[in-house]
Amino acid sequence: MVKINDFIENKLSLKLHPQKINIRKFRRSIDFLGYIILPHYVVLRTKTKRRMFKKIKQNFKKYQNGLISQQSFNQSLQSYLGILNHCSGYKIKETIDKLGVTPRL
Repeated sequence: MVKINDFIENKLSLKLHPQKINIRKFRRSIDFLGYIILPHYVVLRTKTKRRMFKKIKQNFKKYQNGLISQQSFNQSLQSYLGILNHCSGYKIKETIDKLGVTPRL
């Protein structure tokens, strides 16, 4: 820990808060910004996934009822699909396809 602290202070000119340091084993995951980061891959946090599906369904209903435009719906859907590009989200993309809300460009 001393070597790490020296490197951070001397090379990076930063200071670590003594009560906010958490050293973990490599194989344990890190929950960060809606993703679970594991040693060899990244997955979407379950809560984030649930929230994403809920919002997609809500926006699709709004689109069907004419409350939002097709362009607006497609933009929000593309945004969610973009989130999935940063993780192992292939199965989630398949589930979105099965919902029948495929984007049209």
